[in-house]
Amino acid sequence: MSKNYYEVLGVTKSASKEDVKKAFRKLAHKFHPDKKGGDEAKFKEINEAYGILSDDKKRSEYDSYGRVFNEGANPNAGFGGFDFSGFAQNSQRGQEEFDLGDIFGEFFGGNRAGGGTKRGRDISIDMEISFEDAIFGTERKVLITKLTQCGGCKGSGAKDATKTSTCTACNGNGKVHETRRSVFGTFAAVRQCSLCGGVGKIPKEKCPDCRGARVVRKQVEITVRIPAGIKIGEMLRLPSKGEAVPGGVAGDLYVKVHIKPHKIFKREGDNLTMDLDIKLSDALLGGDFSIKTLEGKTIVVSIPKGVSPGEILRVKSKGVPLNEKQKGDLMIRINIKIPSKLSRKAKKLVLELKDEGI
Repeated sequence: MSKNYYEVLGVTKSASKEDVKKAFRKLAHKFHPDKKGGDEAKFKEINEAYGILSDDKKRSEYDSYGRVFNEGANPNAGFGGFDFSGFAQNSQRGQEEFDLGDIFGEFFGGNRAGGGTKRGRDISIDMEISFEDAIFGTERKVLITKLTQCGGCKGSGAKDATKTSTCTACNGNGKVHETRRSVFGTFAAVRQCSLCGGVGKIPKEKCPDCRGARVVRKQVEITVRIPAGIKIGEMLRLPSKGEAVPGGVAGDLYVKVHIKPHKIFKREGDNLTMDLDIKLSDALLGGDFSIKTLEGKTIVVSIPKGVSPGEILRVKSKGVPLNEKQKGDLMIRINIKIPSKLSRKAKKLVLELKDEGI
């Protein structure tokens, strides 16, 4: 082989297409001739290597014969066989073979060609709720300081929304086209107009509240609906409740839920569990016990005669709500309290029980 393309990109012969792509991106950023310290000759070499190793057919021919037989046959090919016509086809199909935006974004001000709708920043907060609210659901109001659409101008940026003029930078389109030349050739990029923020209109007089920015930072009250049965650490997503951005859509608000432990109840899946302490005599003779459920209602639980320590009694439909009609169960674990001291009478009775083999 006259040239080892694997060594050029610093990958092994068994490298995957993704490994080849990553290696090329790294080297392209490093040696791009338009960057300080760039190397045009090296840049052409790594492009030539990527053009071969990123194409299955060319790579197979190269591995087998040490060359590519159709190399240079495509009139649209760039340096060393890097075929930009293939990139254009893949972009139309939505299948990214190589993302030119990653390499050339900085030369077009950081935006990818074609651009897209601007999106505000996402916000995340932590919220602590009670065990009861986690089981049965609730609503909570929170105050968040964030960028939000200006209420004075309703996001127009103008003191009087009807008094605007067409943006001269983009002719009212909200987007501007840029053309740049590089060693690859001429490339066109479309970006949101920075003068009007993508609206296409310029206010004749700026809004006094936001000074034409169309967004203001202020404290906003947001209602968070906690669904019944939420688990600790779950994240709730509130679409478009994040920060606003001029000429775009607001980001999302993410709420991470923390649940305070309960003194009596615990959760196990869809069921609630609790411990019930009873006397030794109750364990032997059985009986009815009144307990309060998590909902605050009093129910009567019958303890069977001869119940064992650690035995679990099930109370149907007193657990975690599954839907409007179904709930999990309440599981009651029996603990038998053994006295540390006995009176003479109690000791005598125990001895009598012992004599009977109990």
